[in-house]
Amino acid sequence: MRHAIRLSAQEQYLRGDTALQRWEHAQQLGFDALELRAKGEGHFAARLPELKEAASAGVPMPTVCVEMRHFVGDFDADKRVDALLQMKSQLSVMAEIGGRLAMTPASYGMFSKRLPPFESPRTEAEDTEILLDAFGQLAAHADAEGVIIALEPLNRYENHMINTLADAASLCEKISWIRHVQLSDSNRLEPGAGHIDWSATLQTLWAIGYADELAYECRLSGDVEEVLPTSIRRMRQLAWS
Repeated sequence: MRHAIRLSAQEQYLRGDTALQRWEHAQQLGFDALELRAKGEGHFAARLPELKEAASAGVPMPTVCVEMRHFVGDFDADKRVDALLQMKSQLSVMAEIGGRLAMTPASYGMFSKRLPPFESPRTEAEDTEILLDAFGQLAAHADAEGVIIALEPLNRYENHMINTLADAASLCEKISWIRHVQLSDSNRLEPGAGHIDWSATLQTLWAIGYADELAYECRLSGDVEEVLPTSIRRMRQLAWS
């Protein structure tokens, strides 16, 4: 069965200083939307005039990926509070520009059970309690704003709490179901540069009724003007095959 596919580009691939300028480049490459990046310390909220101008011009900006120094599952209580405030702000910004979703991992680069010292300073039960509290608050805020908060699983070397879809699903069952798909191949490069069976992946997404954007979040194997159009064409061919 043939399916339409919507592909979004994260901002870091694109030329330009504003979302409107980056959208022009994204269209030239063959993308359908932008995925924004949100730094902490109020940076994303400070972009609101720029983003509202882009939204008024019709730029599709359905999702934002967090790019902060600390996250809602941090070991430090003050950093958790700050991350929670930043994420609530990002959700509110997305609501103002007609966006759909903001995403965050539980943590990044803070601790891994696969690398020394191996023993976490917090128990699994304490991890779960902290994440349930944080994402419970974020889910309530997102619901009030009419947008979605998404929990992003990371690999076992980047984060010790949420490493698999099953980990994320277990937590989401206790709070709320959330959804977004980001793309990178088995080697973290653009789709088509590794060994992932993208045909099977896309068919699985269609089978569960996924119809939103698929966002490129990957490194590139070559020049942006060469590798991204080739990857995009391949993904669209698979979607229509």
